[in-house]
Amino acid sequence: MEKPNNNNHKPKSSSPKKREGLWKRITLTILTIAVVCILAGIGTFYYLVSDAPKLDPKKLQDPLSSKILDKDGNVIAEVGTEQRTKVTYNQIPKVVENAFIDTEDVRFYQHKGVDVRRIFGAILANVTGGFGSEGGSTITQQVVKNSLLSSKKTIRRKVQEWYLAFQLEQKYSKQQILEMYLNKVYFSNGAGGPGVYGIAKACQTYFNKDLKDITLPEAAMLAGMVQSPNNYNPATHPQAAENRRNIVLGQMLKYGSITQEQFDKAKAIPMKSLVHVQPQESQPYQAFIDEVVKEVKQETGADIYTEGLTVQTTLDPKAQKEADDITNRGNGFYPNDDFQAGFTLTDTKTGEIRAIGAGRNAAKGGFNYATDIQRQPGSSIKPILDYGPAIQYLKWSTFHQIDDSSNFHYSDGTPVNNWDKKGYGQMSIRYALEQSRNIPAIETLQQVGLENARGFADGLGIHLNHIYESYAIGGFDGVSPLQMAGAYAAFGNGGVYIKPHAVTKVTFQDGTEQDLTPKPKQAMSDYTAYMITDMLRGVVKSGTGTKARVPGLDMAGKTGTTNYDQATLAKFGFPSNATHDSWFVGYTPDVTVSVWTGYPINKTGEYLGKNSSNIAKYIARDMLAATADYNSRFKQPSSVYENNGELYIKGEKVDNVPTPKTIKAPSQVTTSFNPVTSNIDLTWNYPADLLPSTTFEVAYDVNGQKATPLSIKDTQASIPSIMPGDKVNISITAITADGRSSTVKVSVNLSNNVNPNPNGNNGNPNPNGNNGNPNTGNPNNGNPNTGDPSTGKPNTGNPNDGNPNGNPNNGNNSGGKNGNPNNNGNPSTNPPSQPVKPGNSGTTGLKNQTSYIKPNSQNRLNNSNSNNKIVA
Repeated sequence: MEKPNNNNHKPKSSSPKKREGLWKRITLTILTIAVVCILAGIGTFYYLVSDAPKLDPKKLQDPLSSKILDKDGNVIAEVGTEQRTKVTYNQIPKVVENAFIDTEDVRFYQHKGVDVRRIFGAILANVTGGFGSEGGSTITQQVVKNSLLSSKKTIRRKVQEWYLAFQLEQKYSKQQILEMYLNKVYFSNGAGGPGVYGIAKACQTYFNKDLKDITLPEAAMLAGMVQSPNNYNPATHPQAAENRRNIVLGQMLKYGSITQEQFDKAKAIPMKSLVHVQPQESQPYQAFIDEVVKEVKQETGADIYTEGLTVQTTLDPKAQKEADDITNRGNGFYPNDDFQAGFTLTDTKTGEIRAIGAGRNAAKGGFNYATDIQRQPGSSIKPILDYGPAIQYLKWSTFHQIDDSSNFHYSDGTPVNNWDKKGYGQMSIRYALEQSRNIPAIETLQQVGLENARGFADGLGIHLNHIYESYAIGGFDGVSPLQMAGAYAAFGNGGVYIKPHAVTKVTFQDGTEQDLTPKPKQAMSDYTAYMITDMLRGVVKSGTGTKARVPGLDMAGKTGTTNYDQATLAKFGFPSNATHDSWFVGYTPDVTVSVWTGYPINKTGEYLGKNSSNIAKYIARDMLAATADYNSRFKQPSSVYENNGELYIKGEKVDNVPTPKTIKAPSQVTTSFNPVTSNIDLTWNYPADLLPSTTFEVAYDVNGQKATPLSIKDTQASIPSIMPGDKVNISITAITADGRSSTVKVSVNLSNNVNPNPNGNNGNPNPNGNNGNPNTGNPNNGNPNTGDPSTGKPNTGNPNDGNPNGNPNNGNNSGGKNGNPNNNGNPSTNPPSQPVKPGNSGTTGLKNQTSYIKPNSQNRLNNSNSNNKIVA
């Protein structure tokens, strides 16, 4: 019998040959993948470095300057070569070498251009913090980057940096590379002025000594600046510079370059006793260039002073010169040296910054009052937080009625009042905005909702972490003129917001370009933008902003003022009506200007009064007059229609419609011409009970040329600068919350009234030129407290107010050679007023106000030695 085969029941095992074949296949696959990866890596590497620049000895040794271009592509500045003193390696003290190597590249003498350990540390940081969050650059790599590459944080640029650093180490010694580095490195700009480059020039600038005499704490301070030159500038940030210096000293102690005793002594020296910096002169367009430098650094990470950039900016040189001229006006225009003003001019349609008024006596790289301040905006915030959101979200018309209550409270019960402690009941939001009434603004914000208002403001570049009802009238810190310019420009641009910017494009040293133009955003509907604009036209025409108006311009704008709290008033002895901040933001279809004025810190006697609080309006007026297009007009969109002078949104429910009301017109208009003062004085009658709620618009032209209409709360006015031979036409209209009255027209024809009497007294033997009546003159025309600060600009006073270049027939020298703002009038009296029937002669003008005449006008009011400008 055959035995069973037990082997059939045993598990089969793989043969040695089969196992060996499997391992061979695995090994071959791994090797293939490795070879492919290596080849791919090599290919990628060569692809990334294929367009790397060559090592150029000239670029390695010579400074790389950056060109800054204006809006038309013209070079306005070349920065990066201003201050540099070269030294050789043998002239570099050992303490300097140790400070920089211990801080910037401790294995400088061991690596071959790239520090692998440092790279892995940087990779780890970039994985956790995002690419570019931390660099691993050696001194050799920094020389390559600053001389040959852009500072853009890309993988291609980094690989090229490694590649060129290795090449540089093959061609130059360590000592030569360190020499290149220390001659190129940027050390900010001292206390203002051109940039400082190289260790030798930095030693001269900050310590006023030669490099050979540098000490340990001084070397440590300079080594610490390299990481962030402007932030560690000891002239502007002494505490930050001292802290950074101490870190460098710690590094030197750690790596054995100094002893504990040296560390302690160096650390104990205060920064103030170490640094001796002298202010330097600024270059043209310095305020604008400072903004360009900051913007390029923020948007690209590039250093304009060291990286050989070409920067396309938005600067309008003519507008910037106007801004510089305004900031450089003396104390005839400004109250004193401490008074400050910051303003910006932007393109309404593009957001491009055309000019910057950084402040009076502003130093290079110093505090910029146009971009850096955060001050309360006062009523200038009302279109942004109150009425703009109300039209956008609640679909209000410009005639929507709101209660100007005399007994109003915030939602928490806190009472709040208008500035005059009065309330005028129901009024339109148009009138409330024109007259800057506070209660209607707060009530509007309450109805809009705080979060709706905050969202609306956020879309206009005003970012609020939180919001309260007091924000409705600007009770918060704060905003800058640049932010306000961006927000208001959206109202003039159909509701499209574009972030204000000074740079449109940067071309790097390697030829790559980066577009920095912000993207437009539709922040509101076109009907909201136009309806707010139309309301703000009224502010300039007959509201609180009339002093900013420029004849002939279709312009809109808003004033804003803030007050001091009771504690501050008491501490510094300020009067109860003292103003802390004064704003005016105005715009036309093509340009927008935003102005802040005030004092940086509180001091006894330094506050804004009745006259100085108007300076913001005068600055805005002069900037717009010099830069705006007189032919541009705001266009009403198809989404808006008009009804009885008010604007409504098509397709939306009509809330309130104005019913025609008869507004009482002025009566009994009288005019008189005084050849001594060259004024025409007006008076008219109006019911006393109606006066508190009535404003009078007085429009006039002289010899056919229109002047700025005047907004008057009284029943009398004066028009200055009238000469025998003139013909003046006048219109007077009463304006209330309910509308406008019929217009009363009068005229004065002095064409046959040329006075040959040299005494200017109408032939009256009384030499005072007052027809013998001592009591009929305007008491304010000689009052030193009624002067208009805007007439204080040297040689720009009214030519008929006593300027030596003015009218020889006016018998008045009150303007003075320099247009003293406190001497605008002659105390001699006017002739008795004579009643004038409508249609006969007469002229009006605001007391002590000189009208602004459009630049280049041929009107003889503007034909004086005043650079074609009468400042008032």
